[in-house]
Amino acid sequence: MAMKARVRWIEKRLFMGESGTGHTVVLGTTATADGHRLAPSALELMLIGAGGCTAWDVVDILEKGRQAVEDCVVDLDAERAETEPKVFTRIHIHFTVSGRSLDRSKVERAIQLSADKYCSATAMLAKTAAITHDFEIVETEPVAVAS
Repeated sequence: MAMKARVRWIEKRLFMGESGTGHTVVLGTTATADGHRLAPSALELMLIGAGGCTAWDVVDILEKGRQAVEDCVVDLDAERAETEPKVFTRIHIHFTVSGRSLDRSKVERAIQLSADKYCSATAMLAKTAAITHDFEIVETEPVAVAS
């Protein structure tokens, strides 16, 4: 399966990326005078992409397993090499999965399946980074039905 993208230089170190499907994102390292970055860096986008990929897998697997999943938040914490190329060397992924009566073993299995089989983004990053993960489950309240 082929994918395409285009990145165009805007100014200084600010770029506009466009996916083959027509979605755009600004990225770069340009900052304002007070130090506020105007866009995420390319590596920040890679980390976000990995989080999105594995979150998608986990929600999909849990829904297919008829789990009442209502939310999935993925927090990623990464370290990079000190020397060029400053690749990711360590990534910890923490999942907070919310829902009603979620089966802990099914949540754990969904995360493991994503890590071992389905998530292309983390599979690529695992070539340079040690990737670990953990999770917590948050029980949500049943929605009250008005009578």
